[in-house]
Amino acid sequence: MGSKRTQASSPAPTRESQCRGIGDFPVLWRPVAKGSQPRGPEAVLLEKGHITSAQLREAVIRQQREAPHAGILEVLVDAGVISQALAAQAVGAHFRLPSMELDAADVEPDTFALLPEGYIREKLVIPIRREGDEIVVGISYPADMFLIDDIKRRLGDRLRLIVVQSCDVLRAVDSLQNAPGRHVDEIVKSISQDDVEIICDQEQTEDISDLERIAGESPVIRYVNYLISSAVSEGASDIHIESGLGHLAVRYRIDGMLDEKSAPPLRMHPAIISRIKIMANLDISQRRLPQDGRIHVKVHGRTVDLRVSTAPFVRGEKCVIRVLDSHSTRVGLEDLGMDSETLAAFRRQVLKSYGIVLVTGPTGSGKTTTLYSALRILEDRKLNISTVEDPVEYELGFANQLNVHEAIGLTFASALRSFLRQDPDVILVGEIRDEETARIAMQASLTGHLVLSTVHTNDAPSTVTRLVDIGVEPYLIGASVSSILAQRLARRICENCREPVKSPDELPAAYLEERGAGAERLQRGVGCDQCWQTGYRGRLGLFELLELDDEIRDLIVRKVPLPELRGAVKDKGMRTLREDGLEKAAAGATTIEEVMRVTDM
Repeated sequence: MGSKRTQASSPAPTRESQCRGIGDFPVLWRPVAKGSQPRGPEAVLLEKGHITSAQLREAVIRQQREAPHAGILEVLVDAGVISQALAAQAVGAHFRLPSMELDAADVEPDTFALLPEGYIREKLVIPIRREGDEIVVGISYPADMFLIDDIKRRLGDRLRLIVVQSCDVLRAVDSLQNAPGRHVDEIVKSISQDDVEIICDQEQTEDISDLERIAGESPVIRYVNYLISSAVSEGASDIHIESGLGHLAVRYRIDGMLDEKSAPPLRMHPAIISRIKIMANLDISQRRLPQDGRIHVKVHGRTVDLRVSTAPFVRGEKCVIRVLDSHSTRVGLEDLGMDSETLAAFRRQVLKSYGIVLVTGPTGSGKTTTLYSALRILEDRKLNISTVEDPVEYELGFANQLNVHEAIGLTFASALRSFLRQDPDVILVGEIRDEETARIAMQASLTGHLVLSTVHTNDAPSTVTRLVDIGVEPYLIGASVSSILAQRLARRICENCREPVKSPDELPAAYLEERGAGAERLQRGVGCDQCWQTGYRGRLGLFELLELDDEIRDLIVRKVPLPELRGAVKDKGMRTLREDGLEKAAAGATTIEEVMRVTDM
C-alpha cells in the first residue's frame, strides 16, 4: 500500500486543472461576513503566508457578489489563488488532522468495500486502509459532525481521519471501479465456487458442463456466489441488484429494511444479471420483458431456495432474489412472539377439526411462517394435510404440497376441488384472492375440514370487508370463519447494545404504570458490530386475534359498517396490533419508533 505523502504547496498543472472549480470543493463553513475577522482555514492560510490580506479581502468581495452561498476556500481555489491541495492542508491544520494527496494505489480494496460506492461519491469520504484496530478514512468535509457520526455508525468508533481532496476521492473511486475485475476478486477471494452449489430440479436435466467451465473462468461467477453466500449468512430475505445513476447498486433486505452493500463496477451489471438468469434457467437474450425463475442451492451445507424476478427499467434490468431459507420457518408457535393469552387462543383455533383460520397482513409480515408453525402442531396427529401455494415456499415433510400453475389451468380453486376428492383433514390455501377460491374454501370448512389461508388486509376486522368486496355473502363468512389473526413484524432491540431510554411522548407514563412496567423498562439499541450499527437484530411478531362468536357473527350477517365492527370487537377485549406492539415496547423487546413504523394506521 502506498504511504502518506506530504503535500506540496501546489500540485502539477494537470492535476490542478482536474481539481479546480467551485463545484469541486465542498462548502466547509459559512461565508465570511462583511467586516469580520478571518477564522477557520482561511486564517491558517493567512497566518502561514499562503495568501495576503488583500487577496483575502478580494475573495470576500467576490464571494459576496458572485457566490454568496459558497465557502471562502472555494472562492480562493476557483480564483487560482491557492490549489485545492493547499486548501485541504489548511482544513487539516484547522481541525488538527493530517492531510494527504490520495492515490488509488493507497486504497486497500477490501477496506474500500466497507462503504457503498454511491455513499462514497455523495459524501466524499473513502475508507483507505486498516492500521491495527483502526480504519483510516479520507474525508473532505470534516466540519460535518453528523457525517462523522454516520461514518462511525457504519464503520465503528475506531477511525483515524485524514483530510483529502474531493477530486482525489472521486478519481480513486473511478480507478478502483474501472480496474479489470476491480476489487470483486478481493471481496470474494475467500469464496470458492464450491461454497454455493446449484441443485438441478428434476425438470432441468440439461448438461451444465458449460456453466461449470464459465464458473472456473469468470470473476462474475465468484461474485454472484459471494452475493448469495453473504446474504444467507447475514439473514437477508431479499437481494436487490439494480443500475443507479452511474453506478451499480446492491442492497440486502435485512429485518425488513434495505441496506446498501459494496458493488462491482457498473460495466459488470449485464454479466451479473446474465449469470443469475442462467442459474434460474431464464432466457438471457430477453431483456425487454419481466421473467421469473427459481434456483435451488446449497450454501455452507444448507439447502436454500432462491426466487428470481427480473424486470426491464429505464437504466437497465433490475433483479430481485427472494431468499427462502427453510431454517427460518422451523419455529414453533411459542417462538413467534405471541403473548400467552393470544397463543392459547390461536392454538385452540388451529386444533379445531373444521372452520377457516385466516392470517392477514402485508407481504413480508410473516404470514407463511405463522401458517407453517400452525401446521407443525398438527404434524403428529395422523392427519392428511394438503397445501396449495403460489409458489411453495418451503417443503414440509408431513404435508402434500402443490404449486399453482395458472398457465395450464391449475389455480387455487381447481386445486381445492381436487383436494376435496383426496380425503383431506387439513387444507392450507396460500392466499384467498378471488370469489371462487373463497367459496370453495368456505364450503370445505362447512363440510368438516380445517382450512388455513391468508388475506391481504391491514387488520383483522377489515378482512370481513375484504371478503365481502370480492363477492362472498356475509352469512357464509359468519358461518365458516372461526378466527382471523392479523400480524406485523417489528425489529427486536439488539441484545448486545441495548440501553435504557426515556419514555417518549407517544407512550404516556400512565400507560406503562397500568401494565406494571416503569419507564426504565423502555430500551433502545445504540448500535454495535453484531447488529451492523442499526440497534436492532432479529424480529418478533405483533398480533391481533379476532375470534368470531355469535355476537360478532350476527354483526357480520347484518352488514354493519367497519367502524362499528371494530368498536364491537374492541369492546369484547380484542387487543389491536398497535396495543400489542406498545406492550412489547414497554417490556423492552422493541422500540416505540419501530411499533409506530410497522403499525402505521
